[in-house]
Order: sequence, then structure tokens, then C-alpha cells
Amino acid sequence: MKLRMIASSLAVILLATSFAGAASPDEKRTKTRKMADKTLQDLYKLQPSAQGAIQKSAGYAVFDNMGTNLLLVSTARGSGIAVATGSKQETFMKMVSAGAGLGVGVKDYRLIFVFENDKALSQFLDSGWSGSGQADAAAKAGDKGGAYSGAEEFAPGVWIYQITKNGLALQITLQGTKYYKDDDLNKKS
Repeated sequence: MKLRMIASSLAVILLATSFAGAASPDEKRTKTRKMADKTLQDLYKLQPSAQGAIQKSAGYAVFDNMGTNLLLVSTARGSGIAVATGSKQETFMKMVSAGAGLGVGVKDYRLIFVFENDKALSQFLDSGWSGSGQADAAAKAGDKGGAYSGAEEFAPGVWIYQITKNGLALQITLQGTKYYKDDDLNKKS
């Protein structure tokens, strides 16, 4: 019965994401901007100090992700936007993740990256790769880094907040994640 419920959930997710592909690039950009604005509002309610940290940063990125873990395989995919704080230059991005480990679940979550300096932002935009280990039973970040209360250090000069929107996941995985520019959405229309 549980396996059937998980299979049904995965089918609904795949169906929903297939319809999402029908939107125009302008509609996708608008939807991504709205998601980012809403996510930042949610973050500021949960971690008020995050607003000041983002305003003082070189830039930030916000991603909407859907992750699934079925027995030994975990995957996630999503989209987002990176913004250079000073110039307000937007870069639309995608992410894909795959891993191996024990677990079961579906998780809808948001990631907010905060870049302390231009070098960290540039490296993320140009390289965007992350490899990590993950143990997940509940998404609650510890207090670290003064101004980055509630964030985890992702890399030197890069802090990350995670907000779990919906879902239940119990997993221990080794995950590889690639963040990369969305060529279709970054084209000038």
C-alpha cells in the first residue's frame, strides 16, 4: 500500500512537471520571480536576520526544488534565479541532483543561497556544482555565522538556507547536484 502511494505521488509530480513545460519563456521568468519573492518573504518571517544578510551580500539565488527518494535512488530537480545585489542583474538557472542511499519520500523545498562576495557569486554562476552527503529526517538548520543565523555554510563565502514546503522524507544519501544557467530563459526576447 505504501509503495502504491509513493508511485502515485511520483506519477502526479511527473504529470505536473510535464504541463509546466508548456509555458512561454516570459511566463516561466515571471513565475520564477514570483516564487523567489514569496520564498524570500517566507525566509524573512522564519529568519528575520536573513533580510539584512541578503541586502549586504554580493548576491543571492533562490531555487524551487522537488526531491524524491525511492529505496536506493534519490533525485531532485528545480529551477531558480540568481541576482547580483548591486546591479540587480538576473540569471535564471536550473538544478538537477542524483544520488544513492537508503530512503523513501517526496519533498518540496526551497533553497536560498547568499553570496558574501563577487568571487563566490561568479564561481556559482560559472561552475555551480555541489557534491554532498545528506541525512534528512527534518529540515532545520543550525545557528551559524553571526549574520547568517539559521544558514549552513555551503562553500567559502556562500551560505544556504533551506525551507521545506511540503513532504515527508526519511533518507540518508550521497548526492551530487549541478546548478547551471537556463539558456532558454537567459536569452534576450
